[in-house]
Amino acid sequence: MEITAFARNGVFSPKEIASVLHTTTEEVASTVGLGKDAVQRKDRVKSHKTQRRLREMVEIINKVTPRFGSELMAYAWLRSTPLAGFSGWTAMQLIQDGKADQVLQYVDAVDAGVHA
Repeated sequence: MEITAFARNGVFSPKEIASVLHTTTEEVASTVGLGKDAVQRKDRVKSHKTQRRLREMVEIINKVTPRFGSELMAYAWLRSTPLAGFSGWTAMQLIQDGKADQVLQYVDAVDAGVHA
């Protein structure tokens, strides 16, 4: 799914993301390291931090979906698979720690045949 499919009027929608991933908005918030208020209150949903974290998660899911065959499987990978070279951290933990760019670089390196 294209990244724009998760956005409404230029704002990433936690409800849309949760719907596609068959989960709750609270779990989406937890996955990206935010509190539930960040995805439930309209003013907080539009904040820079909330939108950045949601965008980062969606970018990573979109990037790995071809490898796993569905957004749901990509989401499961993001939440549960330790990444080589990151001391056993998952992509979710790296996103929560503000290191989504490192996850994207890791995925690019693996796709290029570099074993991280």
